[in-house]
Amino acid sequence: MEIPEVLRPGEVAKLLRVTLRTLHRWDADGSLPARIRSKGGHRRYLREDLLTFLGKSMPPADRTAAIYARVSTRKQADAGNLERQRLRLMEWAATEGYHVVLQALDIASGLNTKRKGLWKVIHAARDQEIGFLLVEYPDRLARFGFTYLVELLAALGVEVIVTNAVEPEDGQAELVKDLLAIVTSFSAKLYGMRGGRKTREGLKKLLEEVGNSGEPREAQGSGRP
Repeated sequence: MEIPEVLRPGEVAKLLRVTLRTLHRWDADGSLPARIRSKGGHRRYLREDLLTFLGKSMPPADRTAAIYARVSTRKQADAGNLERQRLRLMEWAATEGYHVVLQALDIASGLNTKRKGLWKVIHAARDQEIGFLLVEYPDRLARFGFTYLVELLAALGVEVIVTNAVEPEDGQAELVKDLLAIVTSFSAKLYGMRGGRKTREGLKKLLEEVGNSGEPREAQGSGRP
């Protein structure tokens, strides 16, 4: 089939067997730019750009992937943790032969179910735009309920791949904060806000003792069983 000099997005999507949303992402990141606009402002693609794109030995469609990176706080993001996480995932994907079509990032607790980046991944899975989801550690995707998300994505045809087995130390610190948030929330509901504050203060004191010595005070040096 002869490819015309100028193509509409629908024609390109059909040729490449991808969605229009994927084409828009490729246009935005420069992978396959739509260099022409019609009088009505609609995207148009040049044949030479499409042929160049096809000649880049793209991985097969079943290697199309999204990456998901998350940090809990703006301070961590400002320190470059989120960007380094993203770059490590992109490097891993390139080394292993995955074609990344979605980079989803969040600055939020792993307990937060309203993360925009996470929902972008779920929507991309629903729309059959990805076959894989790459994350560094399970807790980056979800602090609790990781298995449920894996099963949900699998039902949508997406396999979750964890690229690292050992969680870094700062991830363990985030776990402590999330546990503190859970206990504080439940104690506040049970005993009222005053009780919640007391519980939080007590837990903070205990965590300080653990952080300073490695174990709670009552377990130290007593010499007794």
